[in-house]
Amino acid sequence: MPVEELSETSEPTDAAPRGFAARFFGAFRLDASVFEEVEHDESARPQAAAVVTIAGLARAVQVLPEQGILGAVASLVAAWVFWFAVAAAVTAVGVRILRATSDYDEVLRTVGFAGAPLTLLALGVLPLGPLAAALTLVAHALAVTALVLAVRQALDVDTTRALAVCTGAIALGLGLLLLLGVVFLGRALA
Repeated sequence: MPVEELSETSEPTDAAPRGFAARFFGAFRLDASVFEEVEHDESARPQAAAVVTIAGLARAVQVLPEQGILGAVASLVAAWVFWFAVAAAVTAVGVRILRATSDYDEVLRTVGFAGAPLTLLALGVLPLGPLAAALTLVAHALAVTALVLAVRQALDVDTTRALAVCTGAIALGLGLLLLLGVVFLGRALA
């Protein structure tokens, strides 16, 4: 990925919008113009939801052999909870604190597409041995990079600010998932 792609924001183009597959693979390849495009396309929310669902299903496939159906369903639910929580945190910090010109729906669309690299997690069902952990790490590193790009494009901020916003948003999303896990696990054990 070229360094200039990470350091410059892309402006929307007058070209016809890409279809879902082109957007999905563009987000997977960390193409900043995809995030810019979905930010401005109000009809892209179902596509973003599809990316979140596909990523959640990929994680579900990965955990199914060890955690069973309950773990697989929890992975899918967690993908959606994380999506909404991260988008809310990014909007709160970006719009309210940084005074960025964006709204929750724009952030929701771009953040949804940032999950595209997590589809690599489905490969975790293969007998990869110690490479399985590396695959998980790479998939999450790519997804965090995609999230930074998505936030940068949605908020129209530089990469450093986008990284700072993402760090807080990810911490909040993980904290919420942990809290939900404790609550539901506590009820299941009671």
